[in-house]
This record gives sequence, structure tokens and C-alpha cells, in this order.
Amino acid sequence: MQSYTIGQAARLLGVSPDTARRWADAGRVATHRDENGRRLVDGRDLAAFSVEVAQAGTGDEEASYTSARNAFPGIVTAVKLGDVAAQVEIQAGPHRLVSLLTREAVEELGLEVGMRATARVKSTSVHIDRT
Repeated sequence: MQSYTIGQAARLLGVSPDTARRWADAGRVATHRDENGRRLVDGRDLAAFSVEVAQAGTGDEEASYTSARNAFPGIVTAVKLGDVAAQVEIQAGPHRLVSLLTREAVEELGLEVGMRATARVKSTSVHIDRT
């Protein structure tokens, strides 16, 4: 079974290493020490905890009514407007999401660099790579 350092776990959870350490210190996620004394999180424990964190959410979001279950809250990092189409980039934790949409939709939403936004993904084809 693969284990992750606190830093690796933090990157996968989209939080700072300090936050991951605090969660481990509080017993929210189980850790163990390797032969060098580094604190590690078992992969299965990290997977279960990541689901728990995602389901808990931040609590400050309004209820969402959508069939798209893959939500990535983040910050808009780029908006490129064309005559008809637009490209919007969102950084959501360690994930960079790029969406192509109409210019009209970008203008209606008032999307600008630096504002919070949530990318919602619904797809019939999702590719998974083993890393």
C-alpha cells in the first residue's frame, strides 16, 4: 500500500502542509512514522479522508442545484475573450481547469481574474492515469 508524506497529502488535498499537520495532530487522519521518523499517511486512509473533507465543504457556499457532481472551487487565473468564444482558467488547489465557453456567458457571469468561481465537470469520458 502506498503511503504519503504530510506534504504530499497536503498537495493532494489542496491545503497547506500546516493544515494537514494540524488535522493529523487532531487525529482527523491517521499517520504512522517510517524508519526515518517521517510522518506518513496510508493511501487508503488519505482517500477516505479526502472524501470526508470534500463532503464537509467550506460551509459558506449556497446550496447548488445541479447534476454535475465534480465541483472544483477555486480562483479565476485567466480570462481570454474572443469575438464569440472565451477561455477561462481556474486554479482549484493543485488543479488547473480550463473551460471554453461563449463570450456572452463570461460577460453574464462577470468573470474576472482574481474572483472566486467553481468549475463543474460532467463528462462521458474521463481518463485516469496511474501516477
